[in-house]
Amino acid sequence: MALSTAFTKLFGVRHPIASAPMGGSAGGALAAAVSRAGGLGLLGSGGGDPDWLARELPILANGTDKPWGIGFLTWRIDAAAVERALEHRPTAVMLSFGDPSPFAERIRRAGVALILQVTDLEEARRAVDVGADVIVAQGTESGGHGARNGRSALPFVPVVVDLAAPVPVLAAGGIADGRGLAAALALGAAGAVIGTRFQATAEALVHPSITAAILEGRGEDTERNRVLDIARGSSWPSRYTARTLGHRYLDQWRGREAELAADTQAQRDYQDDVARGEVPPLPVWAGEAVDLVNDLPPAADLVATLATQAEDALTRAGKP
Repeated sequence: MALSTAFTKLFGVRHPIASAPMGGSAGGALAAAVSRAGGLGLLGSGGGDPDWLARELPILANGTDKPWGIGFLTWRIDAAAVERALEHRPTAVMLSFGDPSPFAERIRRAGVALILQVTDLEEARRAVDVGADVIVAQGTESGGHGARNGRSALPFVPVVVDLAAPVPVLAAGGIADGRGLAAALALGAAGAVIGTRFQATAEALVHPSITAAILEGRGEDTERNRVLDIARGSSWPSRYTARTLGHRYLDQWRGREAELAADTQAQRDYQDDVARGEVPPLPVWAGEAVDLVNDLPPAADLVATLATQAEDALTRAGKP
């Protein structure tokens, strides 16, 4: 069975799989490996740090002759970051979390596909209005940041599919094996953007302690909250919370976010604890499907496994 969808046809890729542009950890080697294997590898540049882009973009551009893309946090970037990315001639640019309007026309004028991630219906309507070529519907099961008042992927994805048609929609959130990919296709999506599962691959730029936490983590250990953003002085917009594995500061400050935001000593204590190694430098971003992550394969092998599992799941589902 060939999993041919509007997404695979649009980008000329073999599999309806994109690796999430996880800020800092989805570097050039990971994105290139996914693209070489027949998916769409997305570089996770976050706010578009020039030094990081200067290091990772050439690794990606020189690492594959297949389609690839780059993802940005819309609320953090400026036009210069987009221009630096476009110089390397990506196939796609993905924008998440914020108003894409200031950048959309420049990306499309360059002949680059515009992928917009949305976390609620307001964002989905705006994505259609600004001319997204692909829309990513992110459910709240996802690791890392997402909508404070979002919805899980199962009900959210088909609503976005209906709203955005004929624009292809990719599902995101809670997908860590081929069965999840098959479910996304059954919901009407043209593929899936997969994060936590690709964070545990040989090419991901992840500290071994983070990898170990993901491999040992369970979905019930994850929590969506703003506590860790506040404690570490992050400027993430308050409308987006983050799903992470458990953390001492979560236990200490859960439900007391306003108090934490006003307590500068507590925030200094957090930085001191990081410096002493008592808490990890970054929270462990992980989605609810982290239970399904139990090995550390090369990314290319993972792409092939996901595709085969999805084909098998759809075949089984079609049997009487």
